Amino acid sequence: MKRICVFAGSSEGARPAYAEAARSLGAELVKRGLGLVYGGGSIGLMGVLADTVLAAGGEAIGVIPGPLASRELAHAGLTAMHVVGSMHERKALMASLCDGFLALPGGLGTFEETLEILTWAQLGIHRKPVGVLNVEGYWDGLQRLLAHAVEEGFVRPEYAALLLFGGTPAELLDRLAAWRPPVLARAWLAPSQT
Repeated sequence: MKRICVFAGSSEGARPAYAEAARSLGAELVKRGLGLVYGGGSIGLMGVLADTVLAAGGEAIGVIPGPLASRELAHAGLTAMHVVGSMHERKALMASLCDGFLALPGGLGTFEETLEILTWAQLGIHRKPVGVLNVEGYWDGLQRLLAHAVEEGFVRPEYAALLLFGGTPAELLDRLAAWRPPVLARAWLAPSQT
């Protein structure tokens, strides 16, 4: 692994632990020689993470749609900044620049990015690990939702298992590094079509 794409909030959230987790993750990425690919913002957890990586001498690559560049206050000091035309282009470029995905706490955008990239794994669009840093139980609700979807027959257990959970940056990065893509059936087709 050379680079990790991190989805993170444009807010620091209600608990100091969230920003501390972003700082710890940034330090751990640099310690392991992993570059950061992220949404390009200078505020919130995105900014905390990028600033930590840059202060430690690491690589931080931002990808931001032009219309959001001023609203999200695009980070001016990154190793590289890619300004793209849409959110779809943003996600596709971020995915092409990294070897794995990780989500810090965040809001609707972080949820959407994480679930879309997880769906891409299910569909075989990429074969890269996807994980969430479960800071103070932030992602417990998602873990319960996935278990419920499995119980109700909407998500196969092997697809729910594509999302890795970790309580610390070191634990989660270890899980991402050890992950190997499973052989998955094409469950979205009827049994007679597989």
